[in-house]
Amino acid sequence: MTVDLLVLGAGWTSTFLLPLCSERTISVAATSRTGRDSTIAFDFDPESDDLTPFRRLPNTKTVLIVFPITKPGGSGKLVRLYKESRTTNLENDVRFIQLGVTSVWDKPAAVIGGNVVWFDRHSPLVSDARALAESELLGLSPSTPTTVLNLAGLWGGQRDARNWVSRIAPTKEALKNKGALHLIHGLDVSRAILAVHANFDKASGQRWLLTDGRVYDWWDLASAWGSQSQTGSGDDHGRGPQAAWVWELMKEEGVRALPRGMESLGRALDSRDFWDEFGLRPIKTLHYK
Repeated sequence: MTVDLLVLGAGWTSTFLLPLCSERTISVAATSRTGRDSTIAFDFDPESDDLTPFRRLPNTKTVLIVFPITKPGGSGKLVRLYKESRTTNLENDVRFIQLGVTSVWDKPAAVIGGNVVWFDRHSPLVSDARALAESELLGLSPSTPTTVLNLAGLWGGQRDARNWVSRIAPTKEALKNKGALHLIHGLDVSRAILAVHANFDKASGQRWLLTDGRVYDWWDLASAWGSQSQTGSGDDHGRGPQAAWVWELMKEEGVRALPRGMESLGRALDSRDFWDEFGLRPIKTLHYK
């Protein structure tokens, strides 16, 4: 069997990606650890050189790696074993996309004279295992075309951002320390994946940062939504205490209106490079209703 796209690790992303592939007549196969829901049973063990799990996988033009790889040498091993498990010369043409997270730039933004230093895809990375494994994968280019898509906070479908407020701000003090939130919807993630699949020459050897092009303020969201899981009373309309905390904090911190200015929000991410390079624009943004 040969497919256009092989998804290693079906999950939340696949709920958007697979329907979009069907809509665009792109053949796709997906794996899971158990082989549930018509997926292929596959579990990558970075300690093993056994080709057996890989021989169950179809030939493909593009491999999408959804699960994180953190063990040194793991990225190179996955690519090598997939290629060695092939029985045709298609292994010379296959490309690899790794989905990552924006926490590889997870350090406080420097505020100098009230100006925030923005982070983009070229900014220095933290030295954690995931970032190092992604860099290892990128180092396989150009002999094996590879790219990494570092995704901001994922939302859409079962991931309802309104349900996050009670978790990130269970207390007023926790809310006080919350600044910026960066997001990207599952549909825009899927559109980005298929754009890379169709134009891999633009992506090969590159790391990309993906957000919806906005910086959200946690105080703004907490004020609008509060904690949906709490009953609440009085004027909060069942939103829990967070909305009231925001107004108290605004008075204490001298904030006149929401959203706060960028100098108050900390880390700021600039994802324009990807959208400009591939001629796309994000189509899903968070609504406060």
